Amino acid sequence: MPDSVRRSRPGGWVGFLQGAHTEHIRYHARTMGTIGVNVAVFRDGRILLTKREDYHVWCMPGGHIDPGETFPRAARREVREETGLEVAVTRLVGIYSRPRWGDYHIVVFAGEVIGGVERRQPEEVVEIELFGPDELPDALLIGQQQRIHDAFSGTQGVCRVEEYALPFGRPMERRELYRLRDASGLSRQAFYRRYFSAVEGEGSVLEVGSDGTL
Repeated sequence: MPDSVRRSRPGGWVGFLQGAHTEHIRYHARTMGTIGVNVAVFRDGRILLTKREDYHVWCMPGGHIDPGETFPRAARREVREETGLEVAVTRLVGIYSRPRWGDYHIVVFAGEVIGGVERRQPEEVVEIELFGPDELPDALLIGQQQRIHDAFSGTQGVCRVEEYALPFGRPMERRELYRLRDASGLSRQAFYRRYFSAVEGEGSVLEVGSDGTL
């Protein structure tokens, strides 16, 4: 989803509060804080993953919540924007939080394709591919392996805390991270795996629901 957020702004106190909320969303779109969604889109027993343009790692479709949007609506919109597919949201897999990253909370849904034509969003996605549960790529966005496992296993309504440290010890805006990436001399994927994947070993803690931990 692009960083810009489109919303009309009435006057008075309502406009002031709505404007503040919009700026809050814009801030999260620029930084490592996130209030958003992932969608496990299944086809013939396989899951659809996208390879991100910024780091060349794989993940489920997803992104930030727009102002005035519900989580299921955001899930359907993000899948449509990133893949061209229309999906029906069929299950709430769980909520995944990173308290050490600030306001970071992702709601994960499962969904099935009901229409559309597959086409990637070139600004954000370089590949779209289906994977079986034993075929997942090594280069995954951090946190995705457990979320994908939960989605495959039929998990419903769990709450997990992802106990990951901040990769550089503090919150950073995306443009700052991208400057570091571009100056590193590493490939996009190698940069991500060196500085981000290292924090994933701290694992996740189940707070609510049945334990399907890897």
